Amino acid sequence: MAVERISEPTPTGGAPRQDPRPRHSYRPGNLLLALLRRLLYLVVRTRVAPEDVGTLGIDLHRPVCYVLQDRHLSSLLVLEEEVRRLGLPSALAGIGAGFPGRDRALFSVILNHNPLSARTSHPSATLARLTGALFRDPAQDVQLVPVTILWGRSPKSQDSLLKALFADAWASVGPLRQLAIIALHGRQTRVNFSAPIPLSRLIDDESDPATAVRKANRFLRFHFRRMRESAIGPDLSHRRNLIEAMVASAGMQEAIAHEAVRLGVAPAAAEERARRFAWEIASDFSYPAIRVGELLLERLWRRLYEGVVVHHGEELAKVAPGKGLVYLPNHRSHVDYLLLSYLVYAQGLAPPHIAAGANLNLPLVGPLLRRGGAFFLRRSFKGEPLYAAVFREYLHAMLARGFPIAYFIEGGRSRSGRTLAPRGGMLGMTIESYMREHPRPLLLVPVHVSYEKLIEGRTLVAELEGQPKRGESLGALAGAVRNLKRVYGTVAVNFGTPLSVDAFLDRQAPGWHALAGDAQRETARGLTDALALVAAQAINAAVVINPINLFAMAIVPSPRHALDERGLAQQVDWLRTIASRLPYAKDSVLADCDPGTVIAHALELGYATRIAHPLGDVIAVADGQVSALNYLRNNVLHAYALPALVASLLVASREASLARVGEFVDGGLPFLRAELMLRHSSAEAVAEAKRIVELFVELGLARSGADGAVRAADRYRPEHAGLELLARSLRHLLRRNYLTIALMTQVGGGRLARGRLEELMQMLTQRLSLLSEFAPPDFYARSSFGSYIDTLQGAGLIRADADGALHLDPQAVRWERYVERLLPADAVLAIRRAAVDHAG
Repeated sequence: MAVERISEPTPTGGAPRQDPRPRHSYRPGNLLLALLRRLLYLVVRTRVAPEDVGTLGIDLHRPVCYVLQDRHLSSLLVLEEEVRRLGLPSALAGIGAGFPGRDRALFSVILNHNPLSARTSHPSATLARLTGALFRDPAQDVQLVPVTILWGRSPKSQDSLLKALFADAWASVGPLRQLAIIALHGRQTRVNFSAPIPLSRLIDDESDPATAVRKANRFLRFHFRRMRESAIGPDLSHRRNLIEAMVASAGMQEAIAHEAVRLGVAPAAAEERARRFAWEIASDFSYPAIRVGELLLERLWRRLYEGVVVHHGEELAKVAPGKGLVYLPNHRSHVDYLLLSYLVYAQGLAPPHIAAGANLNLPLVGPLLRRGGAFFLRRSFKGEPLYAAVFREYLHAMLARGFPIAYFIEGGRSRSGRTLAPRGGMLGMTIESYMREHPRPLLLVPVHVSYEKLIEGRTLVAELEGQPKRGESLGALAGAVRNLKRVYGTVAVNFGTPLSVDAFLDRQAPGWHALAGDAQRETARGLTDALALVAAQAINAAVVINPINLFAMAIVPSPRHALDERGLAQQVDWLRTIASRLPYAKDSVLADCDPGTVIAHALELGYATRIAHPLGDVIAVADGQVSALNYLRNNVLHAYALPALVASLLVASREASLARVGEFVDGGLPFLRAELMLRHSSAEAVAEAKRIVELFVELGLARSGADGAVRAADRYRPEHAGLELLARSLRHLLRRNYLTIALMTQVGGGRLARGRLEELMQMLTQRLSLLSEFAPPDFYARSSFGSYIDTLQGAGLIRADADGALHLDPQAVRWERYVERLLPADAVLAIRRAAVDHAG
């Protein structure tokens, strides 16, 4: 399986500079330690981060002292072996001239003098002596290099439940357990070197040596805690205490008092109700459960997928320490929950606590998900103000304590394959929580999950074709288990560039730090929609275009969902070139595959069949697979929206100037940006349209005349057919836009209620699909029209008056004229007739 991992360091870690002090020490006892080190490394294999320790900036001409978190002999031996391999100064040698000769170049912040006693956090005597030396002579500064050693951190190597249970955690470890950990996990040991910290910086401005020592020790303890949080998550061993602290908070007590009055019950009864809500919501995070789960998931991925590929995981791991993380993945499958947790953990980060719908809190399944970090929320908080207050307080407690969180801003799984209009509920609570208390910077991490085949594919297609949506149940789970016998290709996960909540608030609400109470809450609510849109656009910016996406983009727009194999290969190649030469965003990823591989893979996964013919084989979409491929095409449609819009204009017009192309793109951008969550501003889209035209001309899809006008390739050429196929990928969206505007124009502003518009659009789209050009089921699903109208209202293209009647914005009317020129004449006529016949 292809999962990004931190690679092994080079043996030397780069060419070291000359160290002025001895590399090795021959003190009595060091020969014994050398023997023990050799014995230990019979069962220990390490992975060092960073790969090149030269990037840390350790000055080998100045004294170096290593710092460990715990005083374990095994940690000391591992440290000494790794610094020898990397060409760094010995940890067992003296620190250098002018320092006490008996001090080795290391100390620990948590001492275990007596193996049978509890851990203590008294400052090390070595730290005290180093501080004293610095007070006596400021030239006696020393570089402190914290080194974090994690045993059994790698989930991919835990090949038994016993190993999973004995991996690194927050609990204190005695000598016997440490021996068990080494025996089970020695070959999966991770050694993290941190950048050097001058001791003078830690004790700056302190005049008392004893106070300075305590200050330095606190800083180092915090550093190790932060590194451990980044790797395995904060300590959550006292769930009951967390809930009790929540219920006792001032905000919750106020909500409980209101609930007692609302229901006419005693305050104690209302408080007990709040406590029940908290237990219903809260996760029951368990490190052993996480490790067992990772072991089982590794086996599951091997059974389901040919590979699991991670993009930009290492970049995320570099910025994560010391930050609060909120993962915002797109939502395509129930597998998303498990896959995200597994892959985040595989990057060396703490798995997130994931918000899951209460419908997944099933017998047997719910407790397992809860132990893996899931916390549950009801679909609606309506009529339950106390539940809303408890959930808000729980989310705040998790964020304030530094737990990574994940939730789906689309609300539910996308039934169309496109990123849905974001719902701001959870995101609004996140902003409000951060404005209320922000102990660490908060980053929103967009995540794009790309499947080649969905486990729920058959159920999804059935729902799109009119069958009622199935509820979650153990029976449905058993059906999903039966699907595990099939192969679902490759899945890719791309971590986009994190969004800084601080930077967003500073731009949108200068002075937000000073806000409190109602002003703080109102500001958070006012900013939620803007940040939600930015987040949805960032998720789309991290799109991964896989081979099946390319196949679907090429073949689904064809009238009979079939193409000559050579023509199909050429179309795939054009689509690859467009995505490669004009990537949708800097975070976007294009799979490395040639057209022949794409077609072979689609045949292998059962999406297509080959029809032999003397004039050349034909590749046709397999029976029952059109809707599934249309879904996968929609996954990446936004990445091709502007090229398809330019193609539509060139196909529909005899010629167009660059200014005309820019005008059409600018006119259509509001609708496409609203429905496809495009990232472009108007100026960016117009500039991109010019680059698209230049590429089309280079590829032969278009011609440029001496007068500067641009024309489509000759209509009898294969290039014209390719351009038309690209244009057709947007046609259903354009038809729906045109139908919406035509209906509202025909009826008149203020005379059509939302419910009636949804009903008319659904029936007319179905009818047009039956009588003229085929439309995939997601285009006439009732839910899709509700989401579509929400999107148009959110973008200001449609507005509702006080009575609920809808009105068109003038720019929507302008777009109608543009769309009319982009659609075939027969489609325009059919839509106009339908609007006239059925508007009443």
